[in-house]
Amino acid sequence: MDKLREECGVFGIFSDKTEPLARSCYYGLYALQHRGQESCGIVVNDDGLFCDYKDVGLVNDVFTSQVLDGLGEGNMAIGHVRYGTTGGNGRLNAQPIVVNHVKGRMALAHNGNLTNSFELRQELEMEGSIFHTTSDTEVISYIITKERIQAPSIEEAVSKAMDRLQGAYSLVIMSPSKMIAARDEYGFRPLCYGRTGDGKYVVASESCALDAVGATFIRDIEPGEILVFGKDGLHSMRAHCGKKPRAMCVFEYIYFARPDSVIDGYSVHNARLRAGKFLAKAHPVEADVVIGVPDSGLDAALGYAQASGIPYGIGFIKNKYIGRTFIAPGQANREDKVKIKLNTISETVGGKRVVMVDDSIVRGTTCGPIIKLLREAGAKEVHMRVSAPPFTDPCFYGVDIDSKDRLIANHHTIDEIRQIIGADSLGYLSLEDVVRLTADDDTERFCTACFSGKYPTAVPTNIKKNRFEGKISEGQDQQGQ
Repeated sequence: MDKLREECGVFGIFSDKTEPLARSCYYGLYALQHRGQESCGIVVNDDGLFCDYKDVGLVNDVFTSQVLDGLGEGNMAIGHVRYGTTGGNGRLNAQPIVVNHVKGRMALAHNGNLTNSFELRQELEMEGSIFHTTSDTEVISYIITKERIQAPSIEEAVSKAMDRLQGAYSLVIMSPSKMIAARDEYGFRPLCYGRTGDGKYVVASESCALDAVGATFIRDIEPGEILVFGKDGLHSMRAHCGKKPRAMCVFEYIYFARPDSVIDGYSVHNARLRAGKFLAKAHPVEADVVIGVPDSGLDAALGYAQASGIPYGIGFIKNKYIGRTFIAPGQANREDKVKIKLNTISETVGGKRVVMVDDSIVRGTTCGPIIKLLREAGAKEVHMRVSAPPFTDPCFYGVDIDSKDRLIANHHTIDEIRQIIGADSLGYLSLEDVVRLTADDDTERFCTACFSGKYPTAVPTNIKKNRFEGKISEGQDQQGQ
C-alpha cells in the first residue's frame, strides 16, 4: 500500500412524502465511491419500517435494479460506502448499522474513527453489551442507544452521546420519524447538506453527491452541530459548537475528496492548484513538461505548470476499468500492477525533462515503478514533486496509517528517498504551505498530525486497525476458553 486508503462516505435523503428513495441513495453513493470500495449499504425507512441491504463490493455491483426495487418506498433513506480503518473488511462490518430498541429502531452511517472506541467498548461489554461487529461504528450506536433510555428524543440522545465520543465522526442517523446529521466538535471529516427542487433534503460527505441527485448545496454542517430533519422541518442544535478548535483533515483537500467538491467553503480543485503553485515556487527546476499521476496528482500538476511556465501535458493514461481493489496476476509484482493501471504517452515524455507530480509518498513502493515507466518511454530526466509533506506519524482519525514503521520518511532522508525511487530530484510541499491550501489567512483550521505529530486530541492507547479481532497467540483478550 503506497496510497492512503480513502475514508468512508455517508449519504442521507429526507422527503415529505413516500417515494422510491433507494435509487437516489444509489446515485449519491455512486458519487462517493472514491471514499470507500470495500462495502456499501442502503437503509430505507417506510413509516418506521426499515428495509436494508448491504454487502461487500462496489456500489454498481452490490445494488442491481432488482435489489433497489426490493428496498421499496419510504420517506427517508441513508447509505454508506466503506473503507474500514477499524475492524475487518467483510460483510459483517458493512454499514449502515441497524439497531432494534425498545425506544424505536435506528440506522447509523459513520465516517471517521473514534480515538476512545477501545475503552468505550470494554466498558459496554463489562455492562453486558454484546457486539456483533468489530467496527467502532457499533460502539457509537450502543452509546446513542444507551443515552436514548433517559433522553426525551433521539437528537438529545445523540447530543449526550457526543459528550462521550472522542475523535472523528460525521454521522447520518435515522430514527423511525427523523433523519439526523452530526459532526464531531473538531470537524475532522466533511459533511454538508442541500435541497432538491421538489423539496427533499440531502446530507452527504461531499457536495459532489448533492450534485449527483440534483440537490442544491446549502451549507456545510458545522463542527459539533446536530441537524435534525423531521415532519416539522429543519432544526439545528449547536450546544457542542465552538468547544474545540477546528481540525479538518488537510488530506481531504490533497487526496481524499473529489476535485469537484466544495468542503467548508473551499474548492478542492482550487486547493490542489494552490499546492502545485506552492511546489513550483519552493522547488523550481528546468524542465520541458509537467505531468500528473492520475487522478489526484493532475490538479496539482496543472498548478505547477501554471506557476512555473512549463507546459502541462498528459503523461499517463489510467485504465478506468480497474478498481482500486483489483488483484493483479502475480500479487507480489508491484511493477505488473502499475503497468496494468497506468500507461505512458511516449509522445508527451519522450526525450524530455519531466516534472511528475503526485499527491503523496507513503511507503515508496509504487513511485519507483512509475518513474521507471517514464524512463522506458524515453524521459531524459524525471523530477518528482509531491503535493503533501512527508508522512511521519500515524493517523487516529480515519486514515489507514496506524504505525510509523510503514512510512518511508521515518527511515530515510529526502535524498535517500529520491535515490530509492530513482528520481533526478524530489521536492515535497512544506508544512508551512500545506495549511495555506485554502487561504493565506486561515491556517489554523487543519489537522496536520500525520505530517507533524501534533495531535488535536489525546492519542489512543490501542491504535491497531483490527484491535477488536485477532488470534489468542497475538495477545487478544479471550475469556472463557
